[in-house]
Amino acid sequence: MSKSSAQYSQYPQHHPHDHGRAFQRRAAAPAPVAIPLPAADDAYTIVHAGKQVRFGPVVFWIVVGTVVLLGLWSIATATYFAFRDDVLTRLVARQAEMQYAYEDRIAELRARVDRATSRQLLDQEQFDQKLDQIMKRQTALESRATALGAMPDVTGSIPRAAQQRGDAGQTQGIPKPSPISDTVIFVAPPDREARLESRAPTVAAPPTSQSAKNQGFDNVLVRLTTSLDQVERRQMAALNAVEEGMDSRMRRMRGVVSDLGLNLAHLESAVPRSAMGGPFVPVKLTANAGPFEKQLNRINVTRAELDRLNRTLALVPYRKPVIGEVEFTSGFGVRSDPFLGRPAMHTGLDFRAATGDPVRVTAYGKVVSAGWSGGYGRLVEVDHGNGLSTRYGHLSEINVKVGEVVKIGQVIGLVGSTGRSTGPHLHYETRIEGEAVDPQKFLRAGVRLSAG
Repeated sequence: MSKSSAQYSQYPQHHPHDHGRAFQRRAAAPAPVAIPLPAADDAYTIVHAGKQVRFGPVVFWIVVGTVVLLGLWSIATATYFAFRDDVLTRLVARQAEMQYAYEDRIAELRARVDRATSRQLLDQEQFDQKLDQIMKRQTALESRATALGAMPDVTGSIPRAAQQRGDAGQTQGIPKPSPISDTVIFVAPPDREARLESRAPTVAAPPTSQSAKNQGFDNVLVRLTTSLDQVERRQMAALNAVEEGMDSRMRRMRGVVSDLGLNLAHLESAVPRSAMGGPFVPVKLTANAGPFEKQLNRINVTRAELDRLNRTLALVPYRKPVIGEVEFTSGFGVRSDPFLGRPAMHTGLDFRAATGDPVRVTAYGKVVSAGWSGGYGRLVEVDHGNGLSTRYGHLSEINVKVGEVVKIGQVIGLVGSTGRSTGPHLHYETRIEGEAVDPQKFLRAGVRLSAG
């Protein structure tokens, strides 16, 4: 391809030394041939085998662009086929990496779900265990309350601590001890509360999380446990009070027998046997007996001992023969005889009383004398066994017969002024093995026993 640019070829050439000379045409030079100039838009030609093919600029650049694009496509295709395996490998590796990442993420989420589920199950199991323990304590406290209620020494309900004013707002939702069994009343289950509250208009409440619910359950369990602890402390306090009272009374009873100079074994042997029987079953404690059961067993043993001492002391005349306030008109011992004015031994106590007042026997026994007896006037004598006896003189009326068994407090006659007497009163004697002893000694023992 060529481009014609000989626009000045028709003019003769000149030499620099020709300056100043007259321009002369050479005669021998042939005349130039004029060649037509191509147009500006026909500047791109292709010469092949003496032939010229002309292209315009637009066609030319289209051809050049097509060739360039084909070359780039060929290079890209060659590069693709050359590195195809590496690209595929990387794509597969990337896909596998993404798949493994998704699988790991799914596995992690599953593990979280499993942990949450296992935690909920564990929390539920722990809640069930705690609730089961509380129910067992509830049952144990109910049985203890039943045992305490069956004890004759426990009267009334167990005292409760006074509620503070500041705690008034906290009473709602806190289990209260039952006034009957002195145990905890559990609140209704959540599903029952939901059924009961479904009748009321619902109020939108913010959703609570599982941890908040668990915390609420824990608070309920803590309140229930605290209430059960309070009930158990009150029961133990009542049991301690009963045991201390029994021990104190037993010590006083033994002390009274000792102070009176009586033989406890002889007194017990003189106690009349009641109609009782049955096989002998020894008292046994279970291996898992707690402090409450052991203390209750001690109290039962002490109560049995107290019952035996009470039956024994029922034969000891330490009670008053007349009702009302005691006023003595003459004491035991040496006194001036009311008729002779000389010193004489007074073998009993004179109780001030009005004619017709009832006279009561001071201990369990049998009537051995009932009638007129010299200076005693109308006299009743009761044998209490083991050498103990009592006499009731100057009676206006006798209501018992010889050989009759009398009980404590039974009316055996009426006050009078029969026999050697200056006025209506009761002459009362206590005798041990036939010898008169001061009745005030027995009366003081009665006061000591009744003080507990």
